[in-house]
Amino acid sequence: MIPFFEQPTLPLGPVTLHAFGALVGAALIAGSAIVVRRCRATGLDPERGGDMAIYAIVAGFVAAHLYAVFAYYPRDVLRDPLLLLKVWENISSFGGFVGGIFGVWLFFRVRTPGLSGGEKWKYFDAAAFAMPFAWTIGRLACTVAHDHPGTVTTFPLGVSLASPEARAYIASYYEAAGRLAELPPPEQLARMAFHDLGWYEFLYTLFVMVPAFLLLDRKARQPGFYAIAFLFLYVPARFALDFLRIADVRYFGLTPAQYAGIAGLAAAAVAVALRRLPTSRSAP
Repeated sequence: MIPFFEQPTLPLGPVTLHAFGALVGAALIAGSAIVVRRCRATGLDPERGGDMAIYAIVAGFVAAHLYAVFAYYPRDVLRDPLLLLKVWENISSFGGFVGGIFGVWLFFRVRTPGLSGGEKWKYFDAAAFAMPFAWTIGRLACTVAHDHPGTVTTFPLGVSLASPEARAYIASYYEAAGRLAELPPPEQLARMAFHDLGWYEFLYTLFVMVPAFLLLDRKARQPGFYAIAFLFLYVPARFALDFLRIADVRYFGLTPAQYAGIAGLAAAAVAVALRRLPTSRSAP
């Protein structure tokens, strides 16, 4: 089992730098750099690609927060509408995906209205190609913060509950979910672990998605290929992991992320089907 550790921090005068924030920043920088490099390698304008990445990041953060608070904490929003302005709190992966897509669309609408549809898809795919690489660093941030704890387990890759700090941490989540009675006695719990879903996603992205994208990149692909590939690779894994969450709100047995994943897979399937339709030809 993986040892439990507190999130590393670095005091900088009146400000404390948390490992989570530093790694998220690194993920954004790395993702933007890969987009620029991808544009340069595929004959696109790297400066335009970098500007597009900024639009996607800003819109992604805003949408990630709004989706999270409305889908997961609707009652909290009613009690405190100012929660909507705290964009650094409560973020959702799928909200970020949708926001990023909107940011790319807005960039093309505002900055490059004359760009052809085919060229727009090429830029969008440059951003999609960067996703697994940036996502790996982002999920490492979640790993060091343990901010996606799941149910207790004896799975070897779970995070150990041997320390009092780890047991207190997981007990706080079970208590918040009204499930404290489900935890085993302390002596038994100390020999167990908890599913760390950020850690699992980090491993899956690093050892499955990143190698898959590198392998797929060995030959030329149609624009839009990597956006579809990301959904087909990521969504099933995320859908399964969400069943292990402790306190996430559920609607008819599924989390908001699972519903968003279903919608994403449906969109990807439609995109694949449209690609396979024969091109219509004018009658002679």
